[in-house]
Amino acid sequence: MTTFAVTGHMDLTDDTVPLVADALRELLSAYAPDDLVGVSCIAEGADALFAQAVLAVGGRLVLVIPSRDYRARKVSPEFAATFDGLVEAAHEVVTMPVDRAGREAYEAAGKELLQRADRLVAVWDGRPGGQGGTAHTVEAARAAQLPVDVIWPAGAARRSAS
Repeated sequence: MTTFAVTGHMDLTDDTVPLVADALRELLSAYAPDDLVGVSCIAEGADALFAQAVLAVGGRLVLVIPSRDYRARKVSPEFAATFDGLVEAAHEVVTMPVDRAGREAYEAAGKELLQRADRLVAVWDGRPGGQGGTAHTVEAARAAQLPVDVIWPAGAARRSAS
């Protein structure tokens, strides 16, 4: 059994989404479906693309929801149907024992992801970031000697901050 956790950017451009989705499916399809587990917090962007790829290749999906109010406070109306569909399709859903979405919740969810994982998939442009972000999670995985597969296909980009 191989358990992958995911970390990655939420702000992928529209043109980047199919590139990342294809790269994730290619990576995961190398594993037998019966032996593949994917763990995701299913934030919009990389987390959701990874969760969809796990299901597409026949693996089992485990979701880690950062807080009790995450759905209500952090899931946009445009993403709600995708979020709900992934929750419905998941083999297991774990909600962190934190009431409000925020730094504490995201750090707890990140730790839970890494504790469950044999490998980390990082949909990451390689740039440094803040506490609890993609770069921080990659650093934590590497410090724990967890193998990290970085996915950033040629042509991939993030949306510019407005």
